[in-house]
Amino acid sequence: MKKFITALAIGASLAAPTAFAQTVNAICSTNQAWCELAASEFTKATGIKVQQTRIPTGEAFARIKAEAANPKSDIWWGGTGDPFLQAAEEKLLEAYRPTYLNDLYDWSVRQYDMSGNMVGGFYTSAIGFGWNTEMLKKKNLPAPKCWNDLLDPKYKGEVEMANPGTSGGAYTIVAGLIQTMGEDKAFDYMKKLHKNITSYTRSSNAQGKNVARGEATIGISFIFGFEEERLNGFPVVSGAACEGAGYEVGGIALIKGARNSAEAKKFYDWLMSPAGQAIGAKANSLQNPANKTFKQDPKIPTMDGVKLVNYDFKKYGSSAERKRIIEKWEKEVNSLPR
Repeated sequence: MKKFITALAIGASLAAPTAFAQTVNAICSTNQAWCELAASEFTKATGIKVQQTRIPTGEAFARIKAEAANPKSDIWWGGTGDPFLQAAEEKLLEAYRPTYLNDLYDWSVRQYDMSGNMVGGFYTSAIGFGWNTEMLKKKNLPAPKCWNDLLDPKYKGEVEMANPGTSGGAYTIVAGLIQTMGEDKAFDYMKKLHKNITSYTRSSNAQGKNVARGEATIGISFIFGFEEERLNGFPVVSGAACEGAGYEVGGIALIKGARNSAEAKKFYDWLMSPAGQAIGAKANSLQNPANKTFKQDPKIPTMDGVKLVNYDFKKYGSSAERKRIIEKWEKEVNSLPR
């Protein structure tokens, strides 16, 4: 009898439901420090564990598309918004219109309206140049002020940017040049600039760090990345091009077919709240946040005085246009010798 009772007890314990910790699977495409700090702070605040991968926006879009039939991720956040809009166009994302839209800047709300509520505007930042002042002095080179300055042969092998095929930030650079100069002139410009490029990196997050370490003298990327390195004590200065600057509206989205949709919405709402939005500056990632209900960190560079192009997010955020431009860039620019 005792053995029978013991067997029943063991069987009952095995059949009892086990409490599993809540988890959200995330893709983060902004700076590594922000990705990591946001995940840890959200877990502290909610107890929900964040399994997160940091990859550039172009690669993130490709991964989400490849996994569409069996999504491995629940939420995608950070990184330039064009690939997010392309994912929305291909119905890879879940529509979500938060109740707190009045807390967000107009440029953030426009992303919801443009994408059928599949993409929110997470932050914004302008494209510009960053340069290592010690390297310029050592090589007796002036600091660039305009796009045309970078075509001077004296900058050969001194300029670095990312590849628009893998980097959403680099695609923003290319699309911004097209909208500033016109497509024919922009491609003529990029062919000439190609001669001075030392390398095309996988991610546009690389330029700030490479310029800071002296691995590149001048970088083309988002201004916030160079400002981050300046605040870290490196001899880095940044500025926007005199002809005009493209800019990003970073994205945030829920992935269609997510396994942990409830947890993903909680992470989404937290990231868009004052607590989540403030994490960027705490991690020295200095984009301008979307939530206007709190005082942003004064070290975030202002976009006042920056001549912004009238960026057509709808056109250049479409899959067909992105594919066409990247293929043209590969064929007409990247294939050229340097």
